Amino acid sequence: MSKQAAIRLPNLLDFTLEETEDFISSLGKEKFRARQLRKWIFQAGCASFDGMTTLSRDFRAKLSEIAVISRPQIVRMQESEDGTRKALLRLDDGLLIESVLIPGKNNWTICLSTQAGCAMDCQFCLTARQGFKRNLKPSEIVGQLLALKYEGPECPEIKNIVMMGMGEPLANYDHVLKAILNFTCDFGMGFSNRKVTVSTCGLAPQIIKLGKDICINLAVSLNAADNKTRSKLMPVNKKYPLPELLDACKKYPMPGRRLLTFEYILIDGVNCSPSDARKLAALLKDQRCKLNLIIFNEFPNAGFKSPSRKTVETFQKILLDNHYTAILRASKGSDILAACGQLSGAANPLPS
Repeated sequence: MSKQAAIRLPNLLDFTLEETEDFISSLGKEKFRARQLRKWIFQAGCASFDGMTTLSRDFRAKLSEIAVISRPQIVRMQESEDGTRKALLRLDDGLLIESVLIPGKNNWTICLSTQAGCAMDCQFCLTARQGFKRNLKPSEIVGQLLALKYEGPECPEIKNIVMMGMGEPLANYDHVLKAILNFTCDFGMGFSNRKVTVSTCGLAPQIIKLGKDICINLAVSLNAADNKTRSKLMPVNKKYPLPELLDACKKYPMPGRRLLTFEYILIDGVNCSPSDARKLAALLKDQRCKLNLIIFNEFPNAGFKSPSRKTVETFQKILLDNHYTAILRASKGSDILAACGQLSGAANPLPS
């Protein structure tokens, strides 16, 4: 079968459990075969039907004629001085995306892309400069994890999934939701909802919708405490300004002791003065949240600079004094452009 013909066949990584059951039923097979099939695909990492020994040989042959299991292909792996790994992956149509493996104490967090490029045009983000190419399919989102888990360098278990790579997840809502269902399904990858985080630049209606459809962790990229500054940094703020965004965040369900996260990138001379910190404390006074403070990660021709350590410490102290949980998040992988806001999907390293 030619690659072009294979691409036209349905990719089983795009199917939810229910869709897989319907597909299997349409072939005259019992629904429980769908669960067997998904265990091989998502939990054993099978990329072909040949090794699925709990399925009959005839059934495997039939599946190979009418469906594929296709995931992104690893083109290049880079490793940072701090152990962070960045993967460049090629999609079936030749587009390139990037994923990041971030080391923890005894396990790894994987940072996944949800679009090729991005249309949000955030001024501090390298991905935005690549422009928007297209949404990723569910198979291309889940497939990043499968490719790195089963084809990449050996590593301890991946325990956390963050959709903070290339693209705006909530602008690819339906495909991202399908991917999450496959991550968290017992007959998918079996992750707890508590271990999956979606990061958004602030698409207010989709935040509300996500909260109704599924309960996972939400991180909102805030980056300014007033509309004027935020609109300059993040054009999405012109469509969904702070009052509308924060109202949507209040409606997002975070059960138990879990807190919604606001991410705040500290940019020298733009949003990290003591006055900015006090405005931020006042802005979020009615929000049940925690704050991740991120020092701006510089990249070639960025146009912005990282603030001094003293500026960062002063900003954080004001938030702590106002009784916020404000964590200074260590950015890993900046030496290989793998840190927050540095992903580009570039086949060659960017010039300095």
